Amino acid sequence: MLLSVFAFVFGAAIGSFLNVCIFRLPEKISIVKPLSRCPFCRHPIRFYDNIPLVSFFILKGRCRNCGSKISWRYPLVEFITGMLALLLFAQFWLTADFIVFFIFTAVLIVITFIDLDHQIIPDVLTLPGIPVFFLAAVFVVRIPWLEALIGLLVGGGVLFAVAAAYELITKREGMGGGDIKLLAMIGGFLGWKSLIFILLCSSALGAVVGILIMIIKKQDMKYAVPFGPFLSAAAVAYLFFGEIFMRFLVGY
Repeated sequence: MLLSVFAFVFGAAIGSFLNVCIFRLPEKISIVKPLSRCPFCRHPIRFYDNIPLVSFFILKGRCRNCGSKISWRYPLVEFITGMLALLLFAQFWLTADFIVFFIFTAVLIVITFIDLDHQIIPDVLTLPGIPVFFLAAVFVVRIPWLEALIGLLVGGGVLFAVAAAYELITKREGMGGGDIKLLAMIGGFLGWKSLIFILLCSSALGAVVGILIMIIKKQDMKYAVPFGPFLSAAAVAYLFFGEIFMRFLVGY
């Protein structure tokens, strides 16, 4: 029980750092310097005002210095990261697999919120992520290297083919290169078998959410919905439900 609490607290603390990455990476600002500060008055945040989840509620969601409203995004990211750390710890315990999978999900969280805000997936995350997670899959998770390599090539290749066909037919870009590199990273880490679940799940989620957004905002089919969050959500879901899905798929 105590270790589970520690896992959640550890995850929430990392989530606080992920908020920095989400805010600074699109602006191409160092994620190390300067220290965290209010985006409105620029005053450095005191250490006791930077306690994950707790400080937000103590401050009632406002900056101590200028009183500006703090976005709910910050505690949300901390909570999501904490919960994922807890769930991964429950599944893998304190092993190398836990560390690798947690880092993977942390990267996906950053990608998700940046894509939601800016509709971009920074190359600084996916380009190094492709070889790093491929090597982690082979040497830590022990996925056969050929399975991981096929996942990397097929992951990127499938979305590249879809994007090229869509652009050829509609004469407009429908999927950015960031999504292609993201799925290559995911496929290289989880293996080619994971792509069946991930593509089905992300496409279904994307279709449902996209239709709902278009209805609510009264937009036509040209309205752009970032696909990165759905790929990321499906990849995380695969970590917990992928084995069950594959057993159902092959009928045992």
